Amino acid sequence: MQQKLGVRKTVTVLVVFMVLVVGGFTWRINQPVIMSSEELRLNGAVVLDKPRIFSDFELLDHRGELFDIARLQGTWTILFFGFTHCPDICPTTMAVLNDTYSKLKDAEKQRLQVVMISLDPERDTVTKLAEYVPYFNAEFIGVTGNKHLIRRLTAEINIAYNRVPLGESDYTVDHSTQLVLINPKGHYHGFFRAPHNETTLRSIWRSISASSGL
Repeated sequence: MQQKLGVRKTVTVLVVFMVLVVGGFTWRINQPVIMSSEELRLNGAVVLDKPRIFSDFELLDHRGELFDIARLQGTWTILFFGFTHCPDICPTTMAVLNDTYSKLKDAEKQRLQVVMISLDPERDTVTKLAEYVPYFNAEFIGVTGNKHLIRRLTAEINIAYNRVPLGESDYTVDHSTQLVLINPKGHYHGFFRAPHNETTLRSIWRSISASSGL
């Protein structure tokens, strides 16, 4: 009898040990890989030494609701600056952002929002953005509004763009292709250089958000 109890105790200890080992391994593989500044740069990401505070603004989202700096607080935000008439870079980037966001865990999605701010507010009305942005992802937010406020915002977070005539009544917009990262305090935290890759973007954001303490 004592021998059987000893065997059972040994088996129980081994099973508990194996569960702990497997659980620990599962926990570790689900943790984000923390990258150094150099590793982030090699992967196309730059984190500012000190997050930058920028001016407040009052724009409109694709539902016609106010979009101001308060909408950038409380969660991480990836900002993409583009326009709906863009023939290649913008739809490609939006598709990559959809792939990036869609494969996040539900808890991660609650900590990140993706926002496209139009650099062509004259053509990109609320209605136009309401057709364009949700096509890529229903959770994404499209923003338009006063062109002077957009110009000031882009200047403060280093987004360059320029209207280029294509004919008598047509034009396009040349613009920067980096993605801007805003931290939960609503401050400019860093940026991701093009070309963008959904796997790399997820890894970078996980690393930055986990190491920031925000």
